[in-house]
Amino acid sequence: MIALARCSKLQRIIVAGEKSIELMFELERRGYARVASTANCGQPAEQCEVALVDWRRRTFRSLETTLDWLVDFLRADGVLVLWTDRQKLQNRESVNAALERRGFIIEATTVRADGSLVSARRREMKPIPKAA
Repeated sequence: MIALARCSKLQRIIVAGEKSIELMFELERRGYARVASTANCGQPAEQCEVALVDWRRRTFRSLETTLDWLVDFLRADGVLVLWTDRQKLQNRESVNAALERRGFIIEATTVRADGSLVSARRREMKPIPKAA
C-alpha cells in the first residue's frame, strides 16, 4: 500500500494484475471507496485518477498488452503505479521504456525486497478548457 500513500481515498482507482480482486478488496478495507478491478471495471473512458498494476511473477510481453488496454481507463492527469518483481537494471529499463512509449514520464522508482515500484504520469496532459 506504499504505492498509494499520496493518493486520496476518494480518488477513483483501477487495479490490474493476477490478484486484482484481492487487492481491490484490501484497498476497500483500508478505506479507499472508489476502487475497481479490471475484472469488473466496465468500459474504458478515462475515468480513473490512479491505475495500480501488480505485475509481479508475470511476463513483460503480457505487461505491454495490458498497458495498451489499461491506459484508456486513466485520466489525462492520472498516475500509473506499476509493481513488478525486483529486477535487474536492464529489465527495469525495459519497463520504463514501455511506459515512455505510451506517453508517460517516470516520476519515481523504488526498489524494495518485495519488488520494484514505478510511478509515472502522462507526458502531456490535455489542456483544461478556460471559462468564458
